[in-house]
Amino acid sequence: MKLSGSRNIAVDRATVWAAILDPSVLAGCIPGCQELTGSVEDGFEAVVVQKVGPVKATFKGTVSVMDVIEGESLTLIGQGKGGAAGFAKGAASVRFLDSNEEGSLLEYDVDAKVGGKLAQLGSRIIDGFAKKLADQFFERFQAGLEGSDAIPDEPTEQKKGWIKRLISS
Repeated sequence: MKLSGSRNIAVDRATVWAAILDPSVLAGCIPGCQELTGSVEDGFEAVVVQKVGPVKATFKGTVSVMDVIEGESLTLIGQGKGGAAGFAKGAASVRFLDSNEEGSLLEYDVDAKVGGKLAQLGSRIIDGFAKKLADQFFERFQAGLEGSDAIPDEPTEQKKGWIKRLISS
């Protein structure tokens, strides 16, 4: 399945770029992320818990940052195994453009695949779930940078402007 979207983030491109490369930011934006360790250079190991329809699974896998053009674009590639639930893998190509003096346009294309029991749920359920995950990731990312009152639904320090505080410390 393929998804595309964009976000106009009311923060300068350098700040947006720094945030997307910060493992603490990534962990806070990935829905269901229980753990994210590693670095941009070496890749990350992740533990993510998700429920898709009747199937709930803990996925253990990797996230790599590839095709980096400093300040302009990158690709996030992830794959994980969820035991009997199956597997998930995908890539998000992200581009950063200046939209005005104070903002950045972030464009993304996501390509995701699932297998095992997850694939048996049907493409309509899987496509809807993948869109929801991508939207949640980028909503959290935008809200955390802009300092809006949108608080992710997970019990973390993610409050108003949490990404700005995180990357400036």
